[in-house]
Amino acid sequence: MGVLIVGTGSYGIYFWQMVTSTVASIQEEDFDREKSEMRQEEVNLTDGDPISVLLMGLDERINRLDLARSDTLILLTINPHLESVHMVSIPRDSYTEIRGNRTKDKISHAHSIGGMETSIRTVENFLDVPVDYFIRVNMDSFKDVVDAVGGVEVENHLDFTFYDVHYPKGVIHLDGEKALGYSRMRHLDPKGDFGRQLRQRQVIEAVMEKGSNLSSITHFDDLFKVIENNVKTNLTLDEMWTIQSGYKKAIEQIEQHQIEGEETKKNGVYYYLPDEEHLQFLSNKLNEHLEVNR
Repeated sequence: MGVLIVGTGSYGIYFWQMVTSTVASIQEEDFDREKSEMRQEEVNLTDGDPISVLLMGLDERINRLDLARSDTLILLTINPHLESVHMVSIPRDSYTEIRGNRTKDKISHAHSIGGMETSIRTVENFLDVPVDYFIRVNMDSFKDVVDAVGGVEVENHLDFTFYDVHYPKGVIHLDGEKALGYSRMRHLDPKGDFGRQLRQRQVIEAVMEKGSNLSSITHFDDLFKVIENNVKTNLTLDEMWTIQSGYKKAIEQIEQHQIEGEETKKNGVYYYLPDEEHLQFLSNKLNEHLEVNR
């Protein structure tokens, strides 16, 4: 999301004022952790240190977003030296330890139990990977972000109809409303939540690619308003600027991952049990990409 709201001075004082005002309004005031507990030193963006960003989409059906469960959890590791990004979808029903709560539950419940800090610590423990930054989004606003960048194109691998909207196979153009439905459907997909995760990653990748090119953004005023009302982050304006200028090429090479495991039920409740061996393999790969010595 940071790549969507950082621009250059060539767009004038009005544009810059909108950027600075928006960034100031989306700062997460209750989050002041300087660095991940899994980092020995703070990240230095000026030196091009690889970073991780947790993208969290909250269920907008909850009136109080501070109590909402996470509908979407995606971890990005960005390495500007290798000019590459790893994108990992975390199944929301993953059964894991909720950090600081001395209990196990679905990872999507971490936010409703303890807010952003609990969510980050839980994800870090789950993947054994440091989380440097986060971007938390009200999922219902996602359609407005897609519209603000002029829609996106994705390659659909499954012909389906969801809420009276037909999504044919092949390359399709999605406006905001269609993109939200495309990202949410899972019950009609033989792959279930894995299929949904793939579609979410497709849309997010497409938004990142278009957002990195300012000329592709068609409604700046609308975009800033959506971000101001629906996004929270611990990224500062300076950090966004540095990432936009120094890490931009990395999004041209994105490798997507899914977490292998099996479905189960406990006391009638559905859970996803990650395969520990595959989880460890993925953890090693991500830490290597982050150039973290463990």
